Amino acid sequence: MRAMASYEPRTRRLSRAEYDRLIELGVFQPGERLELLDRALVVREPQGSRHAAAIRKVLAALRGALGETWQIDSLALSLDDVSQPEPDVCVVPRAPDAYRDAHPSRAVVVVEIAETSYRTDGEYKLGLYARAEIAECWLIDVVDERVEIHRKPEASPGAAYGWRYRSVETLRPPAEIVPRVDRHARIRVADLLP
Repeated sequence: MRAMASYEPRTRRLSRAEYDRLIELGVFQPGERLELLDRALVVREPQGSRHAAAIRKVLAALRGALGETWQIDSLALSLDDVSQPEPDVCVVPRAPDAYRDAHPSRAVVVVEIAETSYRTDGEYKLGLYARAEIAECWLIDVVDERVEIHRKPEASPGAAYGWRYRSVETLRPPAEIVPRVDRHARIRVADLLP
């Protein structure tokens, strides 16, 4: 009788260039909700109606507060050679032709909206944004009706991807947020929640 050998399955991790090429080749189904997080191809959770309503409110609030100075949209971010997350909303420099051939690589504010994805957004995606040294990330928890403002990225060996935000402030209505990118802007937390 032969002894069974133990086998650990190996995974094939992707670079951002490989991921982009698979998209170009049409490997993924239209509308398939995928993103590349530190070489792992991750299926994004479906958007509930509260999640979608929060995206619309965040877009309107940021556009109202920051005006036409910045491009405010739902865009993929090419953070590095191994990660291309798709935040719910991001604020990037306005450059009409700059993102035609490539996604933006930097944002001044990233917003993630969590309805069922709080752990994925809070532990994993924010770790990637911190590693990319994005100065400010907002995590909007539509279930508990609060906004977490994450600032001051720093290396942290115990955190996901080795990075975290040192400053985390939790706000609820009637509080206001002052985005670091424009100290004169004021955004009411209530205006971000569905």
